[in-house]
Amino acid sequence: MARDKKDTSGAITRRGLVLMGAQLALVGTLAWRMRHLQIDEAERYRLLAEENRVNIRLLPPARGLIYDRDGTPVAVNRQNYRIVMIREQAGNPELVLARLARLIDISPERRERVLRDMYSRSAFVPVTVAEHMEWESFARVASNAPALPGVLPEVGLSRHYPANEVFAHVVGYVGPVSDYDLSQIEDPDPLLQIPDFQIGKNGIEKRAEPELRGSAGTSRIEVNAAGRVIRELDRTEGRSGEDLQLTIDSGLQDYTLRRMEGESSATVVMDVQTGELVALASAPSFDPNNFVFGISTGDWRALNEDEYRPLYNKAVSGVYPPGSTFKMVVALAALEEGLVDPGETVFCGGSIQIGNRRAHCWRRGGHGWMDLNDSLKHSCDIYYYDIAQRVGIDRISAMANRLGIGLRHDIPLPAVRAGLTPTREWKQQVHGQSWLVGDTVNSGIGQGFMLASPLELCVMTARLATGRAVIPKLIRSVNGVPQFAQEAEPIGLAENNLAHIRRAMFDVSNNRRGTAYRSRIADPAMAIAGKTGTSQVRRITEAERRTGVFRNEDLPWNRRDHALFVAYAPYEAPRYAIATIVEHGGGGSKAAAPIARDVMIRALYGPNPPLDAWPTAMHDEIRERRRLGVDSASVQRSRA
Repeated sequence: MARDKKDTSGAITRRGLVLMGAQLALVGTLAWRMRHLQIDEAERYRLLAEENRVNIRLLPPARGLIYDRDGTPVAVNRQNYRIVMIREQAGNPELVLARLARLIDISPERRERVLRDMYSRSAFVPVTVAEHMEWESFARVASNAPALPGVLPEVGLSRHYPANEVFAHVVGYVGPVSDYDLSQIEDPDPLLQIPDFQIGKNGIEKRAEPELRGSAGTSRIEVNAAGRVIRELDRTEGRSGEDLQLTIDSGLQDYTLRRMEGESSATVVMDVQTGELVALASAPSFDPNNFVFGISTGDWRALNEDEYRPLYNKAVSGVYPPGSTFKMVVALAALEEGLVDPGETVFCGGSIQIGNRRAHCWRRGGHGWMDLNDSLKHSCDIYYYDIAQRVGIDRISAMANRLGIGLRHDIPLPAVRAGLTPTREWKQQVHGQSWLVGDTVNSGIGQGFMLASPLELCVMTARLATGRAVIPKLIRSVNGVPQFAQEAEPIGLAENNLAHIRRAMFDVSNNRRGTAYRSRIADPAMAIAGKTGTSQVRRITEAERRTGVFRNEDLPWNRRDHALFVAYAPYEAPRYAIATIVEHGGGGSKAAAPIARDVMIRALYGPNPPLDAWPTAMHDEIRERRRLGVDSASVQRSRA
């Protein structure tokens, strides 16, 4: 028994030692772990705890404002009375929304959207229920706040365009950030993650987005374990976006748009000395305010399905065959190359045989013997069929580029398109075909492959008027700092050759036989020098002729010719250049020149031009326009 007891005591001692060792190891491990946590990882866990206690929220900056050339605001920020809702504070969001709907108008679709947004985000993230509210509705909700848990009336800033549709194609509009927007940005600004944050979607608002947006401020707030805000610890205000001043004249822009009312049209007006664009209008237009909070499906469909394409900026994105407005380019190329003398004549009998086809002049009976001045004054096609073949397409294209056609002019607007000045090489590369004489002949009258935008045609006219490489400019100052442009360099064309072209353009508008004589400015001191153009959309087929269709007016609207007119004034001391296109308007002298003339008069004289600026035969019409207060009313056209 004694041996057994001794043996047992030994066993207990060994077990005790093992347990003691295990306990010591455990205590050591705990001690090491505690030391690791409290000393080695102390800073890390302190930061984590601080992050849980303190949240940093971004403060959206005020978006930069946009003004016209005289300081009239055209894109501003205004107070936005809105209602937001926080799910965790609401308790029963469906019930609270139902109560709220008895105070303000919330459609069932909107309520479903709000609930969907709330349950897709963290419970403490506010969700916008209503924006841009009238003060009465906003005050009604605020006064009933105790009965609406989780509902917060807020006052923020939202974009507003006081000129409505007048600047829509220039300024553009903003809208909420979409998933598509985020997918297009490599390193998105954290501001873009803020619910309902607005960014530029079109126009200058889009192209100058980084400058207009500014930078975010921050607010450090203390929250409890559930994420609820306890207090604001400190705040750093952000930097507002930059203010932009445009070169556009609000009054002229408004008049130009009204003057084109009823048409699918575009007009560009440029200061020929500075390159400043003083009007850049595309008709019809649209109200950009409809996009700020998301346009309705019905309004979007109506804009998209309108055959006059109101969302499309025809002034910079539309490219058209320039028609006879291109004849100055061909004539100048021929003069510069010494291939034609201004007094040399070409006989126009109404048509000319070129290879196996017969090319016609727009005047079927022909013009007779034409020199350079007469060819532009009467817009004879045969003359240009002839000299285009002498010059060749490559030299014609080179001269077009020199005058600003076929180049993408760098103004801060999206979708600025370059026209097309084809060459032999271009046709081979694009179409895999050799250049034909017929292609040159077509290009000689601004048809065939040749394309130009109204902006390019305006630049061309400004360069013809000045002999300098005028560059279009749309931004006048940034945050009050003028954006000076370098003085345009001489374009390198012989002054006597330019003088022949200018004199012919003067006769187009001021000689009784000129194609734009009826659209002249009567005041000799402000005389206009211009050129009409009509570009064919499609030929009238033999089948259509057999059904009695012979004229443009017999065709449906969208198959009629485009009407164009370019000009500068005053002739003796050029100040403005203008280009107008009326889509499917028919003849340039009939549809485009009267618009351009009236816009030019408005640019030269201001809002109250003298009656004597117009030809005497128009005085009664002008008086009637003024009596009605809508001086474009008498020339409105229907879409029929």
